[in-house]
Amino acid sequence: MTVIQVENLGKKYTIGHQKGTRYQTLRDTLAHTGRGIVQRLRHPLSPNREIVDLEEIWALRDVNFEIKQGERVGIIGRNGAGKSTLLKILSRITHPTTGRVTLNGRVASLLEVGTGFHPELSGRENIYLNGAILGMTRQEIKRKFDEIVAFAEVEKFLDTPVKHYSSGMYVRLAFAVAAHLEPEILLVDEVLAVGDAQFQKKCLGKMDEVAQEGRTVFFVSHNMGAIGSLCNKVILLENGQISDNGETTVVITRYLAESIQNKSERLERLRYSGYGKQIRFSQIMLLSEDGNNVQFGEPIRYKLTLHADITFENLSIGSSIFDLSGICIGTLFTKETFSISEQQPLILELCIMNITLAPGTYYAGFSIGWGGADGRHDLDMIIGTPLFQILSFSSKNMIVSRWQTNWGSIVFCHATLSILERGIPK
Repeated sequence: MTVIQVENLGKKYTIGHQKGTRYQTLRDTLAHTGRGIVQRLRHPLSPNREIVDLEEIWALRDVNFEIKQGERVGIIGRNGAGKSTLLKILSRITHPTTGRVTLNGRVASLLEVGTGFHPELSGRENIYLNGAILGMTRQEIKRKFDEIVAFAEVEKFLDTPVKHYSSGMYVRLAFAVAAHLEPEILLVDEVLAVGDAQFQKKCLGKMDEVAQEGRTVFFVSHNMGAIGSLCNKVILLENGQISDNGETTVVITRYLAESIQNKSERLERLRYSGYGKQIRFSQIMLLSEDGNNVQFGEPIRYKLTLHADITFENLSIGSSIFDLSGICIGTLFTKETFSISEQQPLILELCIMNITLAPGTYYAGFSIGWGGADGRHDLDMIIGTPLFQILSFSSKNMIVSRWQTNWGSIVFCHATLSILERGIPK
């Protein structure tokens, strides 16, 4: 059953630009205001000459999609792509300029910290107030009150005015109310980023629980790890339009490939500031059949091209692998060293063996340097390329066609299981 249908959706804003860019002092402002008052008294019907330049901006344009019941949909894109505007329209906070939205079911939304809360009221009173705003009856709120308080973990401050709450406490209480509404559609914006890591994990678990009950979750986030673990479908917005819409891993991979590893952009954009002055990476490639995928259990091979302005000796390569949330999975430094001559490019092959990265999407980082008694000294450092996928696998011990991201990034392939005893011990 379709619970959300969006057809030709568009949202236009008109913004004004004040003419004249010269900084005005208080004296200039008072004099200008006085002249304006006198002019309007003398010529009340004359048009206002302080007309600003108006510009039309389409936050969303020609957006079309359809969401089925029980789907967990992630919305991703750069800042200003239209993600929050889309959720505000779905929440009926903002009306669209063009098109229409059809919603089948009760909607609960969590878009901004403290939305629907009165600062002078206590946490207890705001639970009833916010629950009523979201459409819960008083009996329903009363029945779930203890669950809401326990989830929010604000028992100690329940009778304290929420104006004294931190932003994290606001989010805890607001999410707890919205999640216990039992809506058919749950809309969540980036507000979870305000909470601590433990509470974010708790919220993701609750949203997953909501989805398992057959409800629909709409989740906007810049955390690709959270999107990947929760959502089974992702919509990518670019400049107010849908750029991609489909399976989570495919869409996230494309998004990161364009933002992290745009092949047309130079490595300078991925180089750490202050590095690469005398020796630098000029090309980094993944060596595989298609240049993008690695079969599970197979070595990961890179082709590295280096240039130097002066001669260096006893250099080594450092390499790291990161998951989509930016967490470093592991790092190595080569035992083998090399030298490079001035103005003579050097091409190296780096092969990482015996690695059991779980199926998923990753990206790499590299450094050139040498190790000493006081630590490693790096001369160049690139992080963000190449982006690649570890493909699903089968082995003698296990067959996995679809790896769940919350199972981790490493597969422990070798384990033994022994039955020590059967039956009830005497």
